[in-house]
Amino acid sequence: MTPRALLSRASAALLSALALACAAPSDEAGNSTTGGTLVVVAPAEPRSLLPAIGEASQAAPILASLYERLADIGPTLETAGDAGFTPRLATRWQWSSDSLSLAFTLDSTARWHDGHRVSAHDVRFTFRVYTSDSVATDQGSLVSNIDSVAVVDSSTAVFWFKRRSPQQFYDATYHMYIMPAHRLDSIPLGRLAESPLARDPVGTGRFRFARWDAQQRIEIVADTTHPKGRPYLDRVIFSIAPDFGAATIKLFAGEADLLENIKPENLAQVARTPTLRVVDNPAMQYRFLGFNLRDPRNPTQPHPLFGDVRVRRALSMAVDRERVVRNAYDSLGLVALAPAPRALIPDTTAFTGLPFDLARARALLDSAGWTDSDNDGVRDRNGVKLAFDILAPNSSPAAQRLTVLLQAQFKAVGANATPQLLEINSLSERVDERRFDTYTGGWLSSPGLVGMRQTWTSTGDGNAVRYRNPVFDAAVDSALTTFDRAASRRHWAQAFQQILDDAPAIWLAEPRVFMALHRRFIVPPTRPDGWYTNLAEWRVDPAQRIDRDRIGLGGAAR
Repeated sequence: MTPRALLSRASAALLSALALACAAPSDEAGNSTTGGTLVVVAPAEPRSLLPAIGEASQAAPILASLYERLADIGPTLETAGDAGFTPRLATRWQWSSDSLSLAFTLDSTARWHDGHRVSAHDVRFTFRVYTSDSVATDQGSLVSNIDSVAVVDSSTAVFWFKRRSPQQFYDATYHMYIMPAHRLDSIPLGRLAESPLARDPVGTGRFRFARWDAQQRIEIVADTTHPKGRPYLDRVIFSIAPDFGAATIKLFAGEADLLENIKPENLAQVARTPTLRVVDNPAMQYRFLGFNLRDPRNPTQPHPLFGDVRVRRALSMAVDRERVVRNAYDSLGLVALAPAPRALIPDTTAFTGLPFDLARARALLDSAGWTDSDNDGVRDRNGVKLAFDILAPNSSPAAQRLTVLLQAQFKAVGANATPQLLEINSLSERVDERRFDTYTGGWLSSPGLVGMRQTWTSTGDGNAVRYRNPVFDAAVDSALTTFDRAASRRHWAQAFQQILDDAPAIWLAEPRVFMALHRRFIVPPTRPDGWYTNLAEWRVDPAQRIDRDRIGLGGAAR
């Protein structure tokens, strides 16, 4: 960074602090309703803070605070049409008569944090990034119905669609944070991950980026001049811990205010801690054990074990999922029915999963040629053992328990499963590169089941197990594109039944999600698609402020 840039950043911080001191609103007692610091402890560090590249769970709350969409989905998470959406970077929009194009008019007051005006060129550039084969993004399949984005003038961007569907507006807004073309378009798309903005981002959100100390913390601060109003909080610090255990220690030592996904075994300690409370976070997530259907060493070939549907079905029927979920989550989890949380499934009675049946599981393995020829307890075929690894994150006690329980249940049918516990970024790399036999994964589902294209269809960027079935793909496509709700329900039933029969994964659990939060924070209801979606509206009760709340934007975090 140049001395001029440092001076500009320092000047901006000083002006923001002065504005805060002079104009901060107050409550009836005269206390400022703005101010305060939220410290979020995170058990892993993001790989990037560049949208389309850094949208893993570790980066999601930061990206949602630094960047904005053209429009934001409403609290009901309704994906059909545009009635439930709220303007963000766009102030209005207009459909063409045939509904195959959609023109967005940008907010004339919207500015990037470096002062440049937001333009339609930013919108077109963003679409290029999200759909580029050169960019490692998981979002491309979610915007595949958008043919192109055209620039009419600096304030008007037009989206052209391949076909009509109920989710056209959702496709054009929800999946893409707008990115600054003037800072990025000179960089080859394949090298965007190396851009300085990956670690020093420039957005339009109600928080600005302040600093990133590697393996220690990431800090964002209130944009006090934002046209939609400054956030109540002065700053949010993401304190990075090496693993979940260390994150928990920081929370109970008073070094952090929030820990997402508090584990069931820690709930009692939260209840005993006077400064903390538990917040039910209604996340739409599910967990599964994914089978790699292709050989990790030679992806042109089927996996030597899991390329055979009989093996996958047998292992699925070997798992007593009721028992597994009860042991892993106690009463805080439900057995997953399919690759979607039951809250999003139109009709949970319209399909049937594989039952727990050890006798049928063993018979299937016998029929596939897997027998225990040397009586060592592990089946084999043609000199190959029925043995494989289970990758799991070392930051999740529940995931670790799941792997141990699965290992024992697979052993009962003659399969030797070996857990491998990895740091979350290492696990993500292995999964992204398809270098695994099986892994315990989880998805936070997109509203409206639109994310099914991303996660399980043949063209899905997040389809790590490489499941391919044209019948499933067609059923998902039909369910998402028909305007007939009854027909959509029938297509979803067909899709779920097909993928359950093909068993590319074992659908394990829908865990209830809780976060531990310091009692001084007053927060609106959290949305199922992310606790952080309304972070700008979080505030500190003036009567309960502590030292780190009184620092102000011009000070250093303690």
